Amino acid sequence: MIGCAYVPRGTRLPFIFITLVCTTILLWVWEKTPFLSTYGRVLQLSPDILAGLHVISVPSQQQMHVDNNRSTYVRNGTFDEHTGQTVVMEMQVDSAKAPRKANSEGIFPLRDRSSESSEVRIGAPMPVSSANASTLGSKADEENLINGENNQTCNYARGKWVEDDRRPFYSGSGCKKWLSEMWACRLTQRTDFAYEKFRWQPQDCEMEEFERSKFFNRMQSKTLAFIGDSLGRQQFQSLMCMITGGEEQPDVMNVGWEYGLVKARGAVRPDGWAYRFPGSNTTILFYWSACLCDLEPLNRSDPLTQYAMHLDRSPAFLRRFLDKFDVLVLNTGHHWNRGKLNANRWVMHVKGLPNTDSKIAAIKGAKSFTIRSIIKWVDSQLSDHPRLKAFYRSISPRHFFNGDWNTGGTCDNTNPLSKGKEVVQDGSGDWVPARAVEGTKVKLLDITALSQLRDEGHISRYGIRAAPGAQDCLHWCLPGIPDAWNEILFAQL
Repeated sequence: MIGCAYVPRGTRLPFIFITLVCTTILLWVWEKTPFLSTYGRVLQLSPDILAGLHVISVPSQQQMHVDNNRSTYVRNGTFDEHTGQTVVMEMQVDSAKAPRKANSEGIFPLRDRSSESSEVRIGAPMPVSSANASTLGSKADEENLINGENNQTCNYARGKWVEDDRRPFYSGSGCKKWLSEMWACRLTQRTDFAYEKFRWQPQDCEMEEFERSKFFNRMQSKTLAFIGDSLGRQQFQSLMCMITGGEEQPDVMNVGWEYGLVKARGAVRPDGWAYRFPGSNTTILFYWSACLCDLEPLNRSDPLTQYAMHLDRSPAFLRRFLDKFDVLVLNTGHHWNRGKLNANRWVMHVKGLPNTDSKIAAIKGAKSFTIRSIIKWVDSQLSDHPRLKAFYRSISPRHFFNGDWNTGGTCDNTNPLSKGKEVVQDGSGDWVPARAVEGTKVKLLDITALSQLRDEGHISRYGIRAAPGAQDCLHWCLPGIPDAWNEILFAQL
């Protein structure tokens, strides 16, 4: 026979027997040796993924993680029942040269003929399971990894207002220690208070009911800081009334001095307030920063000096005390008009110099630039402050009709929900911060659209200090709409 050595006729049977025995031993060794067994599986892979392939063995229960500090890695493997180990194939993928790309869900297809499953998720831990000898983990494990904990994030901004006799959380004629008289509509000539009897119900989830005890448990030895304009101050006062039930609490400590929040000589009020509840060591504070940017006098010796309005620099107060905060709620909006800037003698600065960019010089452009800057800066600080939860509250809507605040604008409606009760849109009604928080760890406290439906909740003509003929269609009666903002905030803590 061609290609075969000649064997004498009398010795062929022993030779065949020896050949069979050797073949059996070779097959047994092949099956028992992890490296050879793995090498056999590697040979089944398509040639275009063999480059950069490493073979490693790990304990059967070890959690596999993708190395995000180098090039992207994908791993696959099988469980070897003889050794009690899982043989894992690790492939380094050069994103510039990879023959296939991950799809929109992060799935990277691998043409691995050794398994019916050919998808490996990038960037998610892959548990090694001994229950399946041919794949790395079961189908159920893979689905759990893809879906996380199967918890969908609630869209608190979409939902409806519903009547609730359990509202309000506090008396509108009480809470005198925390609530400014100008916002306490029960102390005015107003007689209709139906606006107090509504709560916000998100469409996609049951929002957790606000409870004072839960709030203090959640905020044990923590500090919540509101930084923004007068609407931020309303939210601060609303929360103070909610967590006290509007009742006098003599043991609550005024700790404004710890933050420099003391009334300066000749000032109408301090730059903010800070209170601490001894029972839980919880601190709640508000700092007034209408533009959410740093203000610096150009000539400290001149009482009429102009102020550098550093659009790309966070307020000095925030930079100084950020280490003390556990929850941060920012807002700005209604001071961004030419009249306010001129009256306050604010001059726009960028990178430490007077602004020369015409796009930023426009009020709308300056506001957008500042919001993006403050959100970007806060996000950059979160890695150094892992306990900090940061929120940007979207703008509170105005409801002036037939004019503005100084041109006869009114908001006389007292009929709740006359403009509808439901928000069905997915996107935010305040698109600038909504886009700015994308890709960051700063959360949007989106209250714009839900507040837009509540024009009857403004102070209107009933304000104690309102000038004759002028109406306040910007600020809200308390108790009122800002209570719902704090309920949403509480649900996200």
